[in-house]
Amino acid sequence: MSETSAKTPVDFWFDPLCPWAWMTSRWMLEVEKVRNVEVNWHVMSLAVLNEDKLDELPERYRENMKAAWGPVRVVIAAQQLHGDEVVGKLYTALGTRFHNRGEGTARETITAALADAGLPADLVDYADKDTYDTEVRASHKEGIDKVGQEVGTPVIAVPGSDGEQIAFFGPVVTPAPKGDEAAKLWDGTLMVASIPGFYEIKRTRTQGPIFD
Repeated sequence: MSETSAKTPVDFWFDPLCPWAWMTSRWMLEVEKVRNVEVNWHVMSLAVLNEDKLDELPERYRENMKAAWGPVRVVIAAQQLHGDEVVGKLYTALGTRFHNRGEGTARETITAALADAGLPADLVDYADKDTYDTEVRASHKEGIDKVGQEVGTPVIAVPGSDGEQIAFFGPVVTPAPKGDEAAKLWDGTLMVASIPGFYEIKRTRTQGPIFD
């Protein structure tokens, strides 16, 4: 068995705009350093998630949902045209500029992130096109169908006790754990996934995302 095939697969669904998904994704990159895992990156969409309840959302959040289409469309276009392997790299480039650097989500920022990821600048044009919206919706549905309709992003799917995938919203954590702390949270995630009938642990968030 090859080293790659022996790795524990983790499927991770994200929207590039979500700061909490960003925190969790940085934790997963740390887990890759300390455990034999391999993350497969997928997009989900806050815009799709909320499109049937826009009238219930505050005006500012409605505007955010309109802006959420662009980055997701660019990521899915990159995946369709350049392969699955570019998704994680582009997510890191976008998230670093969106969250760590606070550069906003304008066309110029997305173009710069594409350059950071070694991808063609003209992919930014897909931000305003519905060319791959079917693929966006399919990727979103795959993730949300695994975990249920009452959650948002991020979603991770890990092997349960019988090897079948168990999906969770989260873990929601800040700042992203590193080293031994990253490993402990991962081991705990696998542990709860192994318990039939386990669904939720939750407490109120008392601080916002800490980007480092």
